[in-house]
Amino acid sequence: MRESSVSPHGSLPARLVRLYAGLALYGTGIALQVESGLGVDPWDVLHQGLSVRTGWTIGTWIILAGAAVMLCWIPLRQRPGVGTISNVVFLGLFADAALWLLPTPAHWAARWAFLIAAVVAIAAATGLYIGAGLGPGPRDGLMTGLNTRLGLPIGAARLLIEASVLVLGWLLGGTVGPGTLVFAVAIGPLAQFFMTRLGPARPAPAGPDGEPQPAARAAAGR
Repeated sequence: MRESSVSPHGSLPARLVRLYAGLALYGTGIALQVESGLGVDPWDVLHQGLSVRTGWTIGTWIILAGAAVMLCWIPLRQRPGVGTISNVVFLGLFADAALWLLPTPAHWAARWAFLIAAVVAIAAATGLYIGAGLGPGPRDGLMTGLNTRLGLPIGAARLLIEASVLVLGWLLGGTVGPGTLVFAVAIGPLAQFFMTRLGPARPAPAGPDGEPQPAARAAAGR
């Protein structure tokens, strides 16, 4: 009997809904973390620092940085998908829209509530976005490209990239604080939790060593 050609991720319309719902939720999570004032994740430290220096919105810099990162895919021979292009175009727009709509909390309890909601929202968005199976985000593709083409372990690639953008963003005026640490500690387990519930119906393919392939291991990426 011929194997079914139906994607384990579901029908294309359902996958697109999950993709754009995930991007909208991710943008909202970014805005919640920025408005908390307690520190943002490494990439958004960079986006925020660039925004401080130029006066352009954080969302604008999310788009520009995503496009710049995609240029690095060329020597790594990474291929973008619909999800990759959508990430570059829409994530910054969703983040700016949410920043415009959300208030800036004054009380410390409200600021921490924003931070916690941000991490949960981004983790759930990761499950939706990656579960759609329409291509990695530009930053995730850079990490997996360094892994597959240069042999750099995913963990080392992620640490190298995120440490670099964190330091550069901080020097430019981005906010580093307890929220940055909370995000770093909590996002991996939370993203894995949501990916098991919102991800594809079948497990990701294993590599020759029996471990999940790099794209399956790169959680909470953009």
